Amino acid sequence: MAKRKRKKSKVILVVLLLLLVLGYLVYINWDFEDGKVVKPKVEEKKLKIVDESSNTRPIAVMINNHDSARPYHSGLQDAYLVYEMIVEGGYTRYMAIFKDKETERIGSVRSARHYFLDYALENDAIYVHWGHSEQALEDISKLGVNNINGLTYENVYFYRDSNLPVNYEHRGFTNMELINKGIDDLGYRKTTSKDLLLDYSIDEVDLSSLAGAIKANNIDIKYSDLVTTSYKYDAESKTYLRSVNGVSHTDYVTKKQYTAKNIIVYQLSNYMLTGDVKGRQEIDNIGTSSGYYISDGYAVPIDVVKNSRSGQTKYLLKDGTSILVNDGNTFIQIQPKGKDLVISE
Repeated sequence: MAKRKRKKSKVILVVLLLLLVLGYLVYINWDFEDGKVVKPKVEEKKLKIVDESSNTRPIAVMINNHDSARPYHSGLQDAYLVYEMIVEGGYTRYMAIFKDKETERIGSVRSARHYFLDYALENDAIYVHWGHSEQALEDISKLGVNNINGLTYENVYFYRDSNLPVNYEHRGFTNMELINKGIDDLGYRKTTSKDLLLDYSIDEVDLSSLAGAIKANNIDIKYSDLVTTSYKYDAESKTYLRSVNGVSHTDYVTKKQYTAKNIIVYQLSNYMLTGDVKGRQEIDNIGTSSGYYISDGYAVPIDVVKNSRSGQTKYLLKDGTSILVNDGNTFIQIQPKGKDLVISE
């Protein structure tokens, strides 16, 4: 009889313990209101690349990509979007777009070109540059672009790093603290109602299942005899390692190689502006062109549509639906028409 009672007591104890554990699990996973269970606590998935709930205006910074300046590139890892386009002399220039960042060194900062304004406008970004072409200066005024110019505000919102062994024009830098001070001082609008340019997916997008998908472990994008941008897929990190002219593209501060989660590449016609002795370029970007969206080792063909200078570019699958891009940074490679683009395993 005593053994039976002890066994019964053990069973009761186990049941009580199970009830206590169950109660604890309910408590930590459910919300309570006035002592009553109202709903389960479900942890909401959020994007890592940007805060979708933030209405802070983006900031677009022109980045020098001259071969003398490239080893001192700083801050690009914090940009959620980077555009690369051709400029005069066969070089390219970047426009890096930041949102809600505290980046301590950005540059080197270079001068404005008028067609980059179209991409600042489509992101409703405050445009940061050091110098300008005549066309860019005219369009900044005509289009009402909020901008911060290093020619006007050197040693205020910009500085020269005199320790760098390069020419004076390649030593210009800024940081987010200085830029935000400039935004405050100049009274620029600090919030936006414009949607993000790209549609992001929190869950990984499987490009291999989409129509026209091809393997894309290696990408070579030729801009000119002076600049070829390349990417190599790293399956472990699920990102692309970035190189320029066969040399790893690294950050001067962190010493780490730049990576891209997403790459969008397409071609546009470009030509020299009539009468411009420096060979500055024009780009035909209004209308429809074709290219590729690349991520996670695959590329899919897309159509690229831009209807106006300030209108957001649409990136569409061949069935007409907008592309979903993976959660991560994106390099938008706008390549001169007719130049070599190689996408391979």
